[in-house]
Amino acid sequence: MEKNIITHNYKISRSERRALNKHNSFLIFLTGLSGSGKSTVANALEQKLFETGIKTYVLDGDNVRRGINFDLTFSPEDRSENNRRIGEISKLFIDAGIVVLAAFVAPYSKDREFIKKTVGAENYVEVFVNTSLEECENRDVKGLYKKARAGEIKNMTGLSAPYEIPSSPDVTVTEKHSIKESVEIIYKAIQKKLELQENE
Repeated sequence: MEKNIITHNYKISRSERRALNKHNSFLIFLTGLSGSGKSTVANALEQKLFETGIKTYVLDGDNVRRGINFDLTFSPEDRSENNRRIGEISKLFIDAGIVVLAAFVAPYSKDREFIKKTVGAENYVEVFVNTSLEECENRDVKGLYKKARAGEIKNMTGLSAPYEIPSSPDVTVTEKHSIKESVEIIYKAIQKKLELQENE
């Protein structure tokens, strides 16, 4: 099958799309336990970027699983496939000149590394939303922890399934930070990266 696939090279390049948008494009990957605040922070950060004229798009775990990844379960193998697809989708957005914000549990280090390799290390910013399991359970916005404790959900990350803490994230925010503070911390870390380089 692969020998019959030929890459078609189009005339408009990534650098030209970035130049048109007047900013760099890359992936901001937010990882953390369910209920840690990843999606909330991503949403607030996107609003700030949008207000400054940055073209963005948010990929969220629940939303993506309703469409592109509706066929996947929460088994370790399907979690990895879920993240593989996210990496490929993110790469397309980066090629389009867009800053993509991805909010996913992504519990396995190898999967996060695969995404980083897929989009390119220079296009990857890992944000660890470091909220404790206790706080996530207290929030339990979706009621998932309660169901998991009752045995209604299997493979619940942090309880019956592992979460491998990022060893060297680019940015870390915690439950002690407000949403506004978290956004400012991340924005400060990526502000220089948003600027087009001279060779772009």
